Amino acid sequence: MIELSLTDIAAIVDGQLVGESVHITDVTTDTRAIEAGALFIALVGERFDAHDFAKQAVDKGAAALIVERELDVSVAQIVVADSKRALGQLGAEVHKRCQTKTLAITGSCGKTTVKEMIASILSSKGQVLYTAGNFNNDIGVPLTLLRNTPQDEFSVIELGANHIGEIAYTTALTQPDVAIVNNVAEAHLEGFGSIDGVKQAKGEIYQGLSEGGIALVNLDSNGGDYWNEVLANKQVITFSKQNANADFYASDITMSSLGSPLFTLHTPTGSVSVELTMIGEHNVANAVAAAALATQVGATHEQIQSGLQSLSKVKRRVDVEKLNDTITLIDDSYNASVPAMKAAVDLLGQFTQTQRWLILGNMAELGHESLALHKEVGEHAAPFAFEHVLTYGEDAKVISDLCSGQHFESHDSMLEYIERTLVQLNQTPHTLLVKGALSAGMFNIANALKEKYT
Repeated sequence: MIELSLTDIAAIVDGQLVGESVHITDVTTDTRAIEAGALFIALVGERFDAHDFAKQAVDKGAAALIVERELDVSVAQIVVADSKRALGQLGAEVHKRCQTKTLAITGSCGKTTVKEMIASILSSKGQVLYTAGNFNNDIGVPLTLLRNTPQDEFSVIELGANHIGEIAYTTALTQPDVAIVNNVAEAHLEGFGSIDGVKQAKGEIYQGLSEGGIALVNLDSNGGDYWNEVLANKQVITFSKQNANADFYASDITMSSLGSPLFTLHTPTGSVSVELTMIGEHNVANAVAAAALATQVGATHEQIQSGLQSLSKVKRRVDVEKLNDTITLIDDSYNASVPAMKAAVDLLGQFTQTQRWLILGNMAELGHESLALHKEVGEHAAPFAFEHVLTYGEDAKVISDLCSGQHFESHDSMLEYIERTLVQLNQTPHTLLVKGALSAGMFNIANALKEKYT
């Protein structure tokens, strides 16, 4: 973060400074992460009020506070009407002053993977600020922007949402030079209402582009007529997994023995061979998207090639680990959507020389379409005839029903079954794929397997 005085910050957030001005170089909303001299912003949510922890923040070293009401504390405070709005204003101003080339990413699935790919590609060109973890909502995005420094040459910002209007807000803070919707699918339907709501919400990312700004559009999955108006005055670049009508696409896709893709990437300036370290053919589409984005800020074919080949694992996202001589775990437990579930099924289908375990938890926030969408995943998985299909979560049961599998009411009972069956088949190679919404807690299954068999 750039250094700012409390006087400057008060002007940025339309607040009233109470106390003496000091200089700030760090901002936090979490009392657990306070460093000495930080500015603590007391957010108010439906179930919490961080004003209750303000004294704790001061005791831990906070030098100042942003609050919605004046508090009896020993440090300076800036009083504002809305602390969450103040967080956004401050993040946007810091980002604006740093003047980095900014790429914004959203989509129903794969956006975190695309973000990591772009950051890896651009790291050879200069210093890159990029979204850490899941800091992609209306609080996480401004906190990411606050990390900007003048030394950053690129900002790669992931924008997530679970309701209409959220991406419009975070895009307005981010003011991207290049924006992309990686894809559109049935996700967060409780907040969006329908797939048309998803299209509308994801297309909000293009609103933050200035006239002539670069909008990347997926020919395979996009908002169609919903985006026509907002894209009318933008520079539209297209990408696709394999559609040769796109500006960026892949061909000659093959898979290594470990399940990682090799392919030819086609761009407006030529072609280049690419090998991914991440497994799964679905990551070809993510790589094409990342290449298309990075190209817009000057990345060369060589930088794309080396950046994708040197990409580090993304924790709990198709993270393959050989636990012992006979057990391979594919930990994809971070989250789940319908396309991501189907991609996981397709990936497991490649491991034909092993006992294949499809271990799935519920998908979340699908509203009244939830059961039908879980059934869609089950119908996709059934023809593979996996040796073991295990499910957890009420709506996920339809998947195991369709696949002649087993359903479990608890993680413990699922783990007991897995361990018992592995003992019975201990001379056989096994590939276990674990996936589900974050709320399904399937990472507990993955973690338990790692502890037991590594």
